[in-house]
Amino acid sequence: MEPSVGERLRAIRESRGLSLRSLARLSGLSVNTISLIERGENSPTVSSLHRLAAALDSSITDFFHEDRRASAVFVRRAERMSVTRAGMTMESLGIGLDHQKLEPFVVRVAPEASSGDEVTHPGQEFVLCLSGQCRYTVADQEYDLEPGDSLLFDSTHPHSFRNPGDSEAEILLVFQCSSTTEFARQAHFPGQQVSRE
Repeated sequence: MEPSVGERLRAIRESRGLSLRSLARLSGLSVNTISLIERGENSPTVSSLHRLAAALDSSITDFFHEDRRASAVFVRRAERMSVTRAGMTMESLGIGLDHQKLEPFVVRVAPEASSGDEVTHPGQEFVLCLSGQCRYTVADQEYDLEPGDSLLFDSTHPHSFRNPGDSEAEILLVFQCSSTTEFARQAHFPGQQVSRE
């Protein structure tokens, strides 16, 4: 059985020699919030995942897998690793490639649900609306995406997204690192239970 996001967070924190209090100070999250995430009793928001990843000098994808590297990664739909919180489900489409530079996810967003606080991270971000409606805000500019619409932007600009419609939205979300060592480190999704569908 794959470890949960909380278990991976604890393992990464401990490997860095950080206490809960130290990680709280670095991430700006409370000790209690981080403890609940690690125990699987609370699901992280996207913005919390980004803050935790940045504080740990890590990548969001590190919360979803063991440190295994491969030359090719094949993921069956039924075996996608996922995290769910507050009307959003984020499914990983591939983790573990040697020298991986892209972080692809499918995100399902319930009506009126959002990614939470605006975030920034190194690199670029690509979004493709697969179904429903998605409103992205990038540097105070709003973009309304419908099925087939796409958006590519510099993710160092503050950004967030939400579903303004009355039905579930589904988007393809791809983070790109700005170098071989810099992933989209702040997460659009902090601290949730990982599961297989």
